[in-house]
Amino acid sequence: MTIIHETNLPGASLFHRGKVRDTYDIGDGRLLMVATDRISAFDVVLPTAIPDKGRVLAHMSKFWFDRTDDVVPNHFIRLITSAEGNDDLPFAVPPELIGRAMTIRKAERVDIECIARGYISGSAWAEYQQSGKVCGIRLPEGLEESHELPEPIFTPSTKEETGHDRNISFEELVEIVGPKTAGILRVRTMALYRYASDLARERGIIIADTKFEFGWLDDELIVIDEMLTPDSSRFWPAAEYRTGRSQPSFDKQYVRDWLSASGWDREPPAPELPPDVVAKTTEKYREAYEKLTGENLKYTDTN
Repeated sequence: MTIIHETNLPGASLFHRGKVRDTYDIGDGRLLMVATDRISAFDVVLPTAIPDKGRVLAHMSKFWFDRTDDVVPNHFIRLITSAEGNDDLPFAVPPELIGRAMTIRKAERVDIECIARGYISGSAWAEYQQSGKVCGIRLPEGLEESHELPEPIFTPSTKEETGHDRNISFEELVEIVGPKTAGILRVRTMALYRYASDLARERGIIIADTKFEFGWLDDELIVIDEMLTPDSSRFWPAAEYRTGRSQPSFDKQYVRDWLSASGWDREPPAPELPPDVVAKTTEKYREAYEKLTGENLKYTDTN
C-alpha cells in the first residue's frame, strides 16, 4: 500500500500542516483535511510513518463525529470514500488519498487541548506521583498506576506548534480564554468523554483518557480536528485491565514504550522506528477501529 508522509495537492491552497494532518482551503467556508501516516510522540513528529494509519484515523473520526453530533456539534461534512461524486471540490482527490480525506467546516481554533481522564496514566500518573495532583486537581492518596478515578476529570493543556505542550490548571485556562469559554470547553469535553466511554465499554474497550480540540463557528464552540482515535486516546482492553501497571492497549502507547526504552531524550530529532514496531502499531490501530465500530477496515475503499 502507499504510505503517505506528506501531501502536496496541485492547485490547492495549503491552509495548515500539523503533526499528522495536511489541510487545504477549498472555499465556501470549507476545508479538505487529509490524515497522513505521520506519527508523533512526546510532541515530536517521528521520521517513520505507520502504514494505513491515516485511513484508520479518518474512518474512526467519522464514526465518532456521526454518533456525537447530537451531544456536541462538530466540523465534519463528509469522508471522501470514492473518486466519483466529488463535483463540489475544486480539484480531483488523488486515488491514494481516498478514504483518508474529509471535508470539514472552517472554524477558528482555540489553542487548547481539552483532555478528559477517567483513569490515571501517562503524564497524569507522573504528575500525581510528584505532587498528588493533576493539573491542580487534588486526587485521593494511594492511587496506583492505571487506577480508575472517583470521577472523570478535565485536565487542559496548551497546544504548541513546536516544543512540548504544557499541562495547565482550570484557573490558568480561564486566564487564557476567559471564564465563559473555559466553562463551555470543560462541559463539552466531559459530555463527550462520558458518552464515548459508555459506548466503548459496551464493546470491551476502556477509554482511559482522550483529548479534543474545539473551534468557534457562528458563535458556537464545535469539535474540530480528530475525535477519539488511537492518536488522541488511550484504549485499553477491558478484559485485561489490572491496576498497578501499564496496560495493554490499542493505541500509540506501543510506540511511546519503545521510544522510552530506546533512551531517546524526547527532543528532536527522534529515532527511526524498527519494522516490527511499525507493523505492530498498524495492527493495533486497525484492531482499535474494528473493536469499536464492529467494522472491518479494508485495505482499499470500494464504496
